[in-house]
This record gives sequence, structure tokens and C-alpha cells, in this order.
Amino acid sequence: MEEMRGQFYPSGLPESSLSPHNGERYISNGPVNRGSAIADLKKRGHGSRSWIKIDQDGNSNTLTLDKATIMRRCSLPSRDLRLLDPMFIYPSTILGREKAIVVNLEQIRCIITADEVILMNSLDGCVGQYKSELCNRLQREKSDNLPFEFRALELALELTCTSLDAQVKEMEMEIYPVIDELASSISTLNLERVRRFKGHLLALTQRVQKVRDEIEHLMDDDGDMAEMCLTEKKRSDNYPLSDLYLQAPMSGSARMISKSTPVSPVRSISGVQVLQRAFSSIGSSSRRGSITNSSDNGERIQPLEMLLEAYFIVIDNTLNSLLSLKEYIDDTEDFINIKLGNIQNQLIQFQLLLTAATLVAAVFAAVTGVFGMNFETTVFDYPSRFNLVLVITGIACAFLYFAFLFYFRYNKVLPA
Repeated sequence: MEEMRGQFYPSGLPESSLSPHNGERYISNGPVNRGSAIADLKKRGHGSRSWIKIDQDGNSNTLTLDKATIMRRCSLPSRDLRLLDPMFIYPSTILGREKAIVVNLEQIRCIITADEVILMNSLDGCVGQYKSELCNRLQREKSDNLPFEFRALELALELTCTSLDAQVKEMEMEIYPVIDELASSISTLNLERVRRFKGHLLALTQRVQKVRDEIEHLMDDDGDMAEMCLTEKKRSDNYPLSDLYLQAPMSGSARMISKSTPVSPVRSISGVQVLQRAFSSIGSSSRRGSITNSSDNGERIQPLEMLLEAYFIVIDNTLNSLLSLKEYIDDTEDFINIKLGNIQNQLIQFQLLLTAATLVAAVFAAVTGVFGMNFETTVFDYPSRFNLVLVITGIACAFLYFAFLFYFRYNKVLPA
């Protein structure tokens, strides 16, 4: 027993650290606390959550289900349920499975089956709107031609597209005045506001792009759309396999031969030949069935394809609005860059004029500095001569300055 205890517990821990009643360890070590935190996270991941169940008649009730129960109820793998977990952030996804459709569109996270909708219970307004709207539609429009799962999916797409379009319009109302103000008055405050709006615009564009790509992916894949026809699959599963054999015509080689009928030993058919004919008839019937199934799939997915196409146009228009807004921001940025470049060119021209004036002033100062030296000359004996020297120097400096201007304009450094 001592050896076994030595294998499970470190030798450096005192015996008093173990409780004699329940065997728990009261140690404030970091690894033990991290292990308990990981255990709590595991329990939290397998814990029960609150769900809203909506049936075909529009009745709703709140259920508390754990992950395993939902997996068994809807025949879903564990990785699909991670899309519905609010602790994880996943892009918009629509998955067609054998008995359910997993929908993760913005705040609407639900599982749609042929008979019910299991919606993630949340305080978000989109969830409450989806629940109330779906219940009202199911109670009010019971003679709709669309299957139940298509109606539930249509409402999720409608609310998602409407919400994204409203966010885009709200952003347009906020961004356009700021951009126009920035174009007329460039300031640090306006630049910071445009920078924030541009970040929000990029995030919203990615969300809208993901919804659009998901709808387009479903429209391009007939197999995925066929997987989402849950009502048709449920009807086909209700037919027993024996009925298919009863409806199939019996071939001449497979008919039962009465015992009283004489059989010639020369024309008797062996069991191998019967099997070969049976397999050939099965192969031909399977080929005919595949052609029929392909045509049936085309007719079966046609309502879903039209539904997806309608909301694809809506979300595509929303994406085009975002792209137009982004192009408007880019054009404004180009205009601001051109405007700043023009101001910079004007500053360079002004600096060039100042440099030329400084050079001319330096020449004049050099002449005065020469005459300021302590040397003997007859110029100082006659004040008029000294004034003549100053006038000639000033005229020469002015001529030099205008020569610089002419040279700059001739080489198109300065505007004419």
C-alpha cells in the first residue's frame, strides 16, 4: 500500500495535506488550480443548455437539453454542435445533414428537422424575433406549399439579410456626412472617425461576404440541397423495403415453377444462370432508378434553389452597397492624398522662393561686410559714392533674384 501511495502522490507533500474522509487535496499550488479550472471547463462543455423548441403547429416551449441528448435526437456529430456554442465565434454556416439542418446565421443558431426547430435560447433580439415570427407564420399559414424545414430556413435567411441590410444603411447614414466633412476640412478628428468607420465597414463586409458565399455554395451543390430536403427523405424512409420488392415485376427466369410441371433436363436453367439474370435485371433497374432519382432530385430541390436564389440576390445587393461605400472611401482618400500633395508642392515652392531670397540677401550682406572691414579707401571720403555702391549692389541683387524666378518658371518648377 505504501508503494502504491508513493506512485500517486509526490513524496514532498505532507500527509496532512490529504483529507482522511474524502481524499481531496487542499493545496494552493498553481498546477492543481489549473487542473480544476480545466475540469470545470470540461463539465461546462458537457452541461445542459436552454433551448427553444418550435413544432410544426407553431407551438413553442423551453427545454433544457445537454449535448449528448441533442446529438442523439438530431443524429448530429459533436463538431456540428460547436457551431451553435455561444462560447465560440464561427462565421455564418448552413449545413445539411441526414436528419437535420444546422443553421448558424449571425445571432440565429438553430437545428431544423422535418418536425421541429430547436433554437438556441438567448436574450438577443434576433432570437426572440425569429421565435415569434416563426410561430405566427406556422399558425397563420398552415397551407403553405413549402415544407416545414424550408419555411424555418427561409425565415432565418430573411431575418439575417434584413438585419445586415439595416446595418449597412445605418452605416451609410453615418459615414457619408463624415467623409464629405473630411473632404472639405482635413483634421485629425475627422481622420480618426473615418478610420473607425473603415474598420467597422471591413468587419461588416466580411460577415456579409460569408453569408453570400454560403448561399452560393449551397446553390452550386445539388447534393447539399438534396440533403436539406428532410420532409422528402422522411417520406421515402417511411416506405418499407418489402413494398419495393412487391412492386418490382417478376422476370421470367425468377418465376416459381410448379412441381407438377415437367421439366426437361436439356432446357432446365441452372442456379448460376438464374443469379446472373437476376443481377443483370437489378443492374438495369438500378440504372433506371438513378436516372429517375436524378430527375426527382431536380424537382425536389427546385423550391429550395428558388428560395436561396431570392435571398442571394438580396445579400448580393447588400454586398454591392458595402463595396460602393468602400470605393467612395477609397476615392475620398485619393482625393485627400492629392490635396495634401498639392499643399506640399505649394510649401516646397514657397520654400524655394525663400531660399532664393536668402541667397540674394547673403550677397548683399557680403558686400556690406566687405565695406565694414577696417581698411583704407577713398569711398568713405565721399558719402555719395558709398550710397552709389549700395544702390548698385541692391540693383544687382534684385536682378539676381528675378533671374532665379525666370529660371524656375522656365524649367516649370514654379507655376507661370
